[in-house]
This record gives sequence, C-alpha cells and structure tokens, in this order.
Amino acid sequence: MSYSIGCFSCPSFLKSQYLLAFHRRFDIYRKIPKDLTQPTYTGAIISISSSLFIIFLFISELSSFLTTDVISELTVDDPVSNKDKIPVFINISLPRIQCKFIGLDIQDDMGRHDVGYIENEKKEINDGKGCLFTSDFFIKKVPGNFHVSTHASEQQPPIIDMAHIIHKIRFGVERNDTSNIKGSFNPLGNINKTKFKSTTTYDYVVRIVPSVYEDINKQVSYPFQYTYSSRIILGHDHDSMPTIWFRYDLSPITVRYHEKRKPIYSFLTTVCAIIGGTFTVASIIDSCIFTASELFKKAEMGKLT
Repeated sequence: MSYSIGCFSCPSFLKSQYLLAFHRRFDIYRKIPKDLTQPTYTGAIISISSSLFIIFLFISELSSFLTTDVISELTVDDPVSNKDKIPVFINISLPRIQCKFIGLDIQDDMGRHDVGYIENEKKEINDGKGCLFTSDFFIKKVPGNFHVSTHASEQQPPIIDMAHIIHKIRFGVERNDTSNIKGSFNPLGNINKTKFKSTTTYDYVVRIVPSVYEDINKQVSYPFQYTYSSRIILGHDHDSMPTIWFRYDLSPITVRYHEKRKPIYSFLTTVCAIIGGTFTVASIIDSCIFTASELFKKAEMGKLT
C-alpha cells in the first residue's frame, strides 16, 4: 500500500501562491470584515433614501435618453435644388356656393395662367348648397398665386358667396405627422370666414419657408412651412368678382430639423455619476452624523476631554 503526500514546497505551488499574492496587491477595493463594521439605524435610513434617490434619477435619465430631441438651424440655400416645383395640397369648404360653379386658377411670374384647373375633387355639402373642395397641384419656385373662384364656370351663379372654412393648406412633401415639430406647417388650418357678406373677396398673402426634416433613421423629407397675412375686401365692381386669393412668395432661408438622441456613452457616464456621487455624498453625511452622535454620547458620559 502506498500513500501520496502533497508537496507544498514544490516550485510550481510556491510560484502560484506568489502570483496570487502579487495580484492581490492591485485590488483597490479592499474588503473589511463584517466583524469590524457597525450598522446603525441612521445608516439604514440614509441607505434606503440614497437607493430611492438613485432609482428616481436613473428613471429620469433613462426617459431623457429615450426621448428624441429635435434640433433646428437656419441656412441660406435651396434644399431641393434639383426640383423646380413644389407640391401644394388644399382642402376647403364653401358652404354657400354649389360645386358646379367652383374652380381653381393658377398664375405665376413665369407666365403660367391656368384657368379652371381640372384635377380637383368636389363633394356636395349642406344638401347640395355648398361644396367641399380638394385639390393637389404643383407651383414653380417663383412668386405667383392660386385662387378659388367661379372664373372658369360657363354659367355664373346669381349670388357669388365665397364664404369658406380652410381645413388644410400644405406645401411640399406632407409628412404623416408633423405635430411634434415646432413650425408653421398648416397655420391656415381651421380659418373660418363664414360671417361676411356675399360680395366679399378674401386675400391671403403667404410667405413660404423651405424646410428639411431628418429623422433619427436619417430619412429626409421636405415639408414647407409658411406664414400668412390676410385682408378682407368688401364689395366688388364689374371687372372683379368675389374670389379667395392665395398670393405666395418663397423665402431664401431654409430651416433644417435634425432628430437627435443622446449617445449610449453619455447615458452610461451620467448613470455612473449618479450612483457614485449619491453614495459618496451619502457616506459623508452618514459619517458626519455618526461622528456627531459618538461625540454626543461621550459628552453625556463625561468622557469628552
């Protein structure tokens, strides 16, 4: 029968023990035995409060990280220089004139003059006494106008009443949702002009501002913002008749929007700062309270010298 006795003095064993002891020297998180620590009620309260505070800040920072910011900047250029036309969408109700009399005319400074633009949609409202007028068309990048009138009608109504409600007038490529973008993409929406006399002409002056919107996925669209001013012309002469005018011009300024989200390293840095900073401040507070309480106890016992 033979016995195997471990050789603790073997060179390989000594070498491994030396390496283990050497590696321990690099531990900057030295551990204190539990027997040498003293838990307190104050420390427990501070620890719970610190944990709740960390959770609150973490949730707030996570919400901020997941939120997409929209950054805007102004430039002087043409964002769609390869295209010389801008799409326009108009949707308007005329409650006091029949659809058969209504038409769209388009003019510009390049000599265009379309009377009775035919690519329109008309829907009767108010038991056939009114009309919901919708149209899509293109305009060139030069000053001009488009107007809703009875100019193209072969037969004029006895009373031309262009009272109206504007539901939507949009320029450029229409996004599915621009409600989260700060801008004027449909400022004429819900304009109600139904309280004026039948002989009234309505004149809107529109200033179109090119825009570029780049979402978080680098998808680019070109919705056009615009501002407007308006005036009411009461009465008309034999050379004019009640009309809804939209006179437009383009601004040389382009507004660029970029969706941006915080990078992951920024989020992680903030989280580490929250955790480390909270625990550091909490440990300082706990240490101050513990020291003060110990001094108070010594003073009560008369041991404070």
